[in-house]
Amino acid sequence: MKTLFFNTKPYDKQYFSTFNEEHHHELHFTDVPLHKDTAVLAKSFDCVCIFVNDTADAKVIEILAQQGVKLLALRCAGYNNVDIPAAKKQGITVVRVPAYSPYSVAEHTLALILGLNRKTHRAYNRVKEGNFALSGLMGFDLHGRSAGIIGLGKIGLVTGQILKGFGCRVLGYDIAKNPECDALGIEFTSLDQIYEQCDIISLHCPLTPQTYHLINADSIAKMKKGVMLINTSRGGLIDTKAVIQALKKEQIGYLGLDVYEEEADLFFEDLSGKVIQDDLFMRLLSFPNVLITGHQAFFTENALQKIAQVTLQNITDYETHKPLLNVVN
Repeated sequence: MKTLFFNTKPYDKQYFSTFNEEHHHELHFTDVPLHKDTAVLAKSFDCVCIFVNDTADAKVIEILAQQGVKLLALRCAGYNNVDIPAAKKQGITVVRVPAYSPYSVAEHTLALILGLNRKTHRAYNRVKEGNFALSGLMGFDLHGRSAGIIGLGKIGLVTGQILKGFGCRVLGYDIAKNPECDALGIEFTSLDQIYEQCDIISLHCPLTPQTYHLINADSIAKMKKGVMLINTSRGGLIDTKAVIQALKKEQIGYLGLDVYEEEADLFFEDLSGKVIQDDLFMRLLSFPNVLITGHQAFFTENALQKIAQVTLQNITDYETHKPLLNVVN
């Protein structure tokens, strides 16, 4: 199937080309992102493959349909950047990778927690400069602390399981209770109980109209003073302005982000030689108790292999008229 990959990096081409040897699709790669001005590049392609920061709103979907695109393959789990009703109206099928490696994101979540707590990033820079003083580097034992997991899908459950291994009391919330919670020792509870009781809160839910700015001034006010807040899910779950105010008031004591609500203009690119124009992002970077990574939680060999395998299988299943296990309805 003739497929155009938008927004690709060298590692995308490497993994997809390798695993395509058994599928024999005609793959073409471009590093430009998908939006209304680039959608015309899909002319004569049957399938378009996109990532988290590509735009597939109603206008883009309309242009893709005009170019003859029949399949939109997401090489990620989230699909908040795709107008699903518009795709259905235009006759474009949407497929995704619902799970690649929950361990990759869960383990990165713990890396942020441990880095913030024990301030390893600051200690590393000190030691390089010959400064071995310990002042300002004090952390706390995770053992015995309460951790809240908001979103109990595969990633949330694995994160909870790891935190249980550290000796944490783990509370969890989702719109429906996952039956695996009890077996893992995760206490299913309400959002308010998580806000009020947890020393650490980690977000693992999708971005939907209902979860947009889930973390806002009101929810932050319910949290324990000095709470550690971690987001490795979707940037739009957090109201950045509200979080900045909470950091200034020390209501939030630690903030770890792998995603940011305006990340599309920043992440996955080398901007080290440019002046970053996003004032809110730069304000976040000014806090000593904030640790930000550039949407790399998914970035492991295991995850990239799985993403390539599932995406290509989705395309093959569509081409051969097999049941689509990962279709987005």
